[in-house]
Amino acid sequence: MKIKDQLKNSFSYLYLSLSLILTFWLISFFEIISKSINGIHLDNIVVAILFKLMNDFWTGLIISLLFYPLFLVLGYAKKPWDSIAIKVLFSLLVIGQFALTKYHLTTLVNLGADFLGYSIDDMFTTVTASESLSIIYFIPFIIFPLLYIGIHKTISSRITTKPACIILGSLTLICIGLKAMVSDFSDTNYQNKLAFFTTDIIRFQTDKNAFNADNLTYKNEYPLVKSFDATPDVLAPFFEIKEEKPNIVMIIVEGLGNEFIGKNEYRGFTPYLDSLIPKSLYWENFVSNAGRTFGALPSILGSLPYGEKGFLEMNPLPSHISLVSILKANDYTTSFYCGDESSFDRKINFLEYNGIDNVIDINKFGPGYEKTKENSGGFTWGYPDGEIFKKTLSELDGKKAPRLDIVMTLTNHEPFDFPAKKEYLKKVDSIMNSNKTLAVSKSEVATYKDIFACLLYTDHSIKKFMESYSKRPEYKNTIFVITGDHRLIPIAQKDKLCRFHVPLYMYSPLLKKPQSFKSVSSHWDIAPSLMSFLMNNYKMNKMEKTTWMSTGLDTVKKFRNIHTIPIMQNKGSINELIYKDYLYSNGDLFKIDENFSISKINDPEMMKVVEDTLTESKKLNAYLTQKNKIIPNAINIYTKPAFQFSKEDLATIKKLTKGLTYDETFFLARDYAFNKERDKARLLCNYILNEFPNYADVRTLKGRTLAWDKNYKKAESELLEVVKRTPYYNDSYLALMDLYWWSNQDPKGISIAKKGLKNKVDNPELGVKLAQAYKRTNNIEMATVTIDSVLKKHPGNKEFVKIKKAL
Repeated sequence: MKIKDQLKNSFSYLYLSLSLILTFWLISFFEIISKSINGIHLDNIVVAILFKLMNDFWTGLIISLLFYPLFLVLGYAKKPWDSIAIKVLFSLLVIGQFALTKYHLTTLVNLGADFLGYSIDDMFTTVTASESLSIIYFIPFIIFPLLYIGIHKTISSRITTKPACIILGSLTLICIGLKAMVSDFSDTNYQNKLAFFTTDIIRFQTDKNAFNADNLTYKNEYPLVKSFDATPDVLAPFFEIKEEKPNIVMIIVEGLGNEFIGKNEYRGFTPYLDSLIPKSLYWENFVSNAGRTFGALPSILGSLPYGEKGFLEMNPLPSHISLVSILKANDYTTSFYCGDESSFDRKINFLEYNGIDNVIDINKFGPGYEKTKENSGGFTWGYPDGEIFKKTLSELDGKKAPRLDIVMTLTNHEPFDFPAKKEYLKKVDSIMNSNKTLAVSKSEVATYKDIFACLLYTDHSIKKFMESYSKRPEYKNTIFVITGDHRLIPIAQKDKLCRFHVPLYMYSPLLKKPQSFKSVSSHWDIAPSLMSFLMNNYKMNKMEKTTWMSTGLDTVKKFRNIHTIPIMQNKGSINELIYKDYLYSNGDLFKIDENFSISKINDPEMMKVVEDTLTESKKLNAYLTQKNKIIPNAINIYTKPAFQFSKEDLATIKKLTKGLTYDETFFLARDYAFNKERDKARLLCNYILNEFPNYADVRTLKGRTLAWDKNYKKAESELLEVVKRTPYYNDSYLALMDLYWWSNQDPKGISIAKKGLKNKVDNPELGVKLAQAYKRTNNIEMATVTIDSVLKKHPGNKEFVKIKKAL
């Protein structure tokens, strides 16, 4: 190709690049307009527009330079294909930019490396919770690529090459100048979404390579192991000590940021929680160790490191201990209550590793409880907070004290829906019109009316729970621990610290005196202090060593911070650190004052100290989790993994499941079972159950294969486990009925069938099998009554009529 042709061809690429930049600008205008319409406050809209447009330009310029060699190569190969290929490629980038912008508008945070931390199912669940995926939803994904094509057609026909070059050159100089002179130019709020997504993933991969545990060693092989006495008992002075061990009720409130409590900015919508402050031990400068729910359980219950993408995502889990496993070993009954699938974020895997006695989730509510209604896309998280607390109270009577009861709420999350919502929206109106102490404007309350209604509802649900619990005999010997998992996301955040700023309450009739503390602590400090308090003041099997990530709660009244607190805002991103009275966040350094507000500072010496501290925290995290060096097996007498696979098992699993989803693996296991390759079938079942312990079809299949092999005892154990986990699932009852028939245990079959019918299991086969079991035990009268009840509902079923005649 001649130089003249190359130059002409390059000018056509210039138009393609300018069109991409202009389309990015349109998407940014769409974002800003959407925020304005939805009442999301922008500090300075002119600055926001300027910085966003310049960042879009910078991103478009870099993309253009990166793909220019490809354009030239395609031009040499075949002329039309160069422009066509780049148009398709840039159109896909436009779709990606718009998708990331939609994500940002929903969550008010940019999507980055946390994308790598979620499964496809988890991402689909999260998106459908916030958005209804209708045809209308996808229309903009078509419009913006078409706009790109239209813009290119327009400017390539109306703007000559010389003005285009002048525009491009001028914008480049302006962009370079702003980047050099204005520190806020590269702030996350103004960054191009594709640029943030790409650079954050690159940063994650760089950190992953830099903090590879193979290259890390520590003087102490297990750096966390310390004497039990290293955590002082700071709680005992505040409590009346009785002979009986106290019950612990832990309430982890979805989205409860400190801004919504007491006299803070969004006050007025949590009256009950506000009333607890002067009656409790209350830490007002308390932080979560993660920016999303995935970090709550391991931090609160175990004071555990993060791993690569969150501790719960590790499979297998490293050896560790927690409040659950330690208290269970000290005769506590341990239970976890939530209204969604406990398998989401792998909560159940963590809890069962720690030997929890009871997990009550969406599968165990049954009749009498009202789910949150499905959105237009058919999604619901499950049961709202009021129903979760109602279910918790209904379960307490049958559980031996002392107890550890962990309740995780749900409602303060997109889509912010719950029963009786209209009633609470009216209450928001009433507060907005009558409460003169509100710090926010009526327009802002109106913008986030659904969220404030949720806060009121959750607050009232906690109040009802506490009032009902106060009537129970064990109330006088119970300690309530209440905290937020993180600050809810959709309301714009005032600064980079408030995302993690959550309250911590310890409320109890055992309290001698309430007290508020300004000293800083985090979720990592709850378990160490509770265990120190319990072990030092009650008859417990004493621990000699501990392996906590922090040293326990600070009960100094004045503002100070004695902890080093690295924070994983999103899965895969440890890029925040609280050190003394400083916050480091994504390359910026802030000073924290006694009101827990922050101001940006320029202190190169302190920046170096903080960056080095964060680097050491990342190294320690990698070493502990990648090398399984949290706790030596010799002193971990509390936990063991659900399944342990040999190297041969893992090789077989890898070979058989290559390219398969877990559902497809289940179908493969079923085929092996039917083809009498039952060892393979059970191996695949164990593989799936290691990831999804509540997968009822899989555990039932495993139980059936054991029954087919006449291993009735193990089969019964597996199938009863299915009934325990999912009491309203019918196939486990049918499988047990078959097992009891084959093993001549019909009285057990009759008992389990009655349990199924009591649980409203709607399957006529269960009634038929019960009738047949009655016949085998010579109870013809009950057999007849049972089959008649089945025929009443299914009068035309010839098979059932035939069975009745056989009776």
